[in-house]
Amino acid sequence: MQELIATVGEGKVVTNPATIDNYRRDRANDPDAGTPIAVVRATSSEDVQAAIRFAASHAIPVVARGAGSGLSGGSSAVDGGIILSLENMRDIIIDPLTRTAVVQPGALNAEVKAAAAEHGLWYPPDPSSFEFCSIGGNVATNAGGLCCVKYGVTADYVLGMKVVLADGRQVQLGGTQVKDVAGLNLTQLFIGSEGTLGVITEATLRLVPAQRPPTTLVATFSSLDDATDAILAVTSTMRPSMLEFMDNYTINAVEDLTRMGLEREAAAMLIVQSDEPAELAAQEIEQIQALCHRYDATDVFHTSDAEEAEAIIVARRMAIPAVEQNGTLLLEDVGVPLPQLGELVRGIDEISQLRDVPIAVIAHAGDGNTHPLLVVDPTDAEQQQRAQRAYGDVMDLAVQLGGTITGEHGVGRLKQPWLVNSIGEDALELNHRIKRALDPQNILNPGAVFAPTDFVANE
Repeated sequence: MQELIATVGEGKVVTNPATIDNYRRDRANDPDAGTPIAVVRATSSEDVQAAIRFAASHAIPVVARGAGSGLSGGSSAVDGGIILSLENMRDIIIDPLTRTAVVQPGALNAEVKAAAAEHGLWYPPDPSSFEFCSIGGNVATNAGGLCCVKYGVTADYVLGMKVVLADGRQVQLGGTQVKDVAGLNLTQLFIGSEGTLGVITEATLRLVPAQRPPTTLVATFSSLDDATDAILAVTSTMRPSMLEFMDNYTINAVEDLTRMGLEREAAAMLIVQSDEPAELAAQEIEQIQALCHRYDATDVFHTSDAEEAEAIIVARRMAIPAVEQNGTLLLEDVGVPLPQLGELVRGIDEISQLRDVPIAVIAHAGDGNTHPLLVVDPTDAEQQQRAQRAYGDVMDLAVQLGGTITGEHGVGRLKQPWLVNSIGEDALELNHRIKRALDPQNILNPGAVFAPTDFVANE
């Protein structure tokens, strides 16, 4: 351990077991998380390089970690490995002329938004956890969020990055230029790679002019079919800046927590926003309201009041912690093509009844990305087994419908067994080739995304 301390520097290596325990898991609370030998709290790219060079020379696994807000076990610790914490790398530099932000990985999404806002600019990727999730984690999982239906996901805003490779070299990919086709697009290769190919130490992000004040609409429905039919009707004719879905279980969990007067009997609720210029926003909201009524919405209202709208959006952002009040969660984020959204939501409801496990469903409905939340009593071992089966059932259903096992949370460790069914054997083998080429020792986040056994014969 003294060699690691000498390599990285005094005060940056943590070996105290109680402190190390705080870094073993992300929000997914992976029960199989290992115990690392140390945590390195990097403050610079040089620290990251030093830690990875040390790890490479001793064949020690390295798991990079930001804010620990991940939901798929992507930053779970590995026995005998090093946790490389990037939480102290928080610099943000805004360039209003190029409309870019050069950001270190530990900076929070909310901090980047605030820094951009000081220059009349906006960083659109908007996870529900934006107040406490880090940019490094957002890039590593290609995070989306509430605004992605109109504004896209993290990959649409990353122009460049600095990445430390498995041998300790740092490379610069892309930059502040909007167009660049020199060489392969390696920037996009690292986005969503979950720390398995390299460690991102800086990201250059594209900013856009500040968002116009939105008009917000809320509609409730007495059936899931009516709600999903309304979603398809809206998305086939227009592109709102937000289109979110909450099912009955979620509505009641949020109402239990907030007491804001949500309709407890509703089967589903849609939250829709338009940020078009005022006159166009009024027209768009009017059209959405008409479509909701066409599909038998039981109640529809809209508001341009900023405080009222923010209260509604906060309720949506609170969905996961609200549902979590009812038990331990197994979280998913399966996505399907929009025409299959209704079949997916109905199928999840059927799985919930078949396995006798509560499954709350929230969704970025405008792009078909759902977040089924399986609610489990931690004291009921038999229910936990049923929940694990239901967890797999949901992913199998999404794949059967032409979808994916993860839209934005990442494969991590929890979804890894289902990856081959999601992308196919040939595509998985191609993934393995890329992983071996960039990380031949398999020291970067081993066990995340890819099974460790896939690489044993090649070491």
